[in-house]
Amino acid sequence: MLRAAREQLAAGDDSLQLNTIARLAGVGVGTVYRHFPDRQALVAALSVERFQELAEAVRAAVAEGGAAMAVLHRVARLALAFMLEDSRLAAVLEAGDGDPQVAESTAEVDAVLGSLLGQAQRDGDVKDTVTAEDLRLLLCGVAAAVRAGGPDRAEPYLAVLLDGLRPLP
Repeated sequence: MLRAAREQLAAGDDSLQLNTIARLAGVGVGTVYRHFPDRQALVAALSVERFQELAEAVRAAVAEGGAAMAVLHRVARLALAFMLEDSRLAAVLEAGDGDPQVAESTAEVDAVLGSLLGQAQRDGDVKDTVTAEDLRLLLCGVAAAVRAGGPDRAEPYLAVLLDGLRPLP
């Protein structure tokens, strides 16, 4: 069923109607609904792989080292790129879906972001009130703004977000 959904997406059809998935997978509609009670559950399942890729990419960016704020900039650009490549990922990141695998992946990303934010806060570069969840949700907002404003707006919007994390003088 997931393979059929991925093939449908690859063909440019992102409707992900469960009846269509059943037909493409060669299974009954009831089988699809037993595994995915609604479209959001299917989207969450499809997003788990992307979450894992994002978590690995974030860990790799952190491992490269450097000043916490510089690493935070790299991680924010990387996360934004992932969300722009896959709008489903941004939707699941924003919704905080109840799927256990998604929750685990989100927690993993938040843990890495939280550690990075903590260092940037200790360095005095980020407001003490900003949490990893805040940053994740704000990045989802930037992704939505870029989709509305056009890809050339990614850097300016991201700069506004990152500048807004800084403490007031």
